[in-house]
Amino acid sequence: MVERLVIVSDMWGTKKGQWITSYLGYLQQYFEIVFYDSQELANINLTVETEETLHQEFVNSGIETAVAHVLKRESIPSHYLAFSTGGTIIYKAGLQGLPVKSLYAISPTRVRMEKEKPIFPFKLLFGSNDAFKPSKEWSDRLGISWSEASGYGHDLYSDEKIIKQVCSELLDKVIKKQFQN
Repeated sequence: MVERLVIVSDMWGTKKGQWITSYLGYLQQYFEIVFYDSQELANINLTVETEETLHQEFVNSGIETAVAHVLKRESIPSHYLAFSTGGTIIYKAGLQGLPVKSLYAISPTRVRMEKEKPIFPFKLLFGSNDAFKPSKEWSDRLGISWSEASGYGHDLYSDEKIIKQVCSELLDKVIKKQFQN
């Protein structure tokens, strides 16, 4: 049986997300893939879209709106691959009961503000130069470890080397598990 993988974009959605096609190219033959644009989940439709205005829309109510929409739309236990704001959305939705088999979140910007650790399996990956990565105190307080890619910043998920690494890890994890059952 083919595993289901839900992919959730960063805050730019499909507007600056051509790199997402690389993930799809690697993963679509192994997973049943569902894709969500974070802006659509958050009901964000700005006339002038700058990084600042987009960030404010997500912080003001967009993340919570997106979480609510994911909770309404997703009832099948699935694996999740999420980027930046998308990672935060799925992390929060998982804490509220989203049936998550696993979450691989790359640069999930605002998880550093969360006060709970999910009970589902998850991996967090940040660039060593990412200004939005959690502090050691946050990690220690929640008992959460996260991986770090040396020399990368916040947008590491758009780099082909990281794309290959993440896809390889996802495939190893899910395919090995299928053969072990």
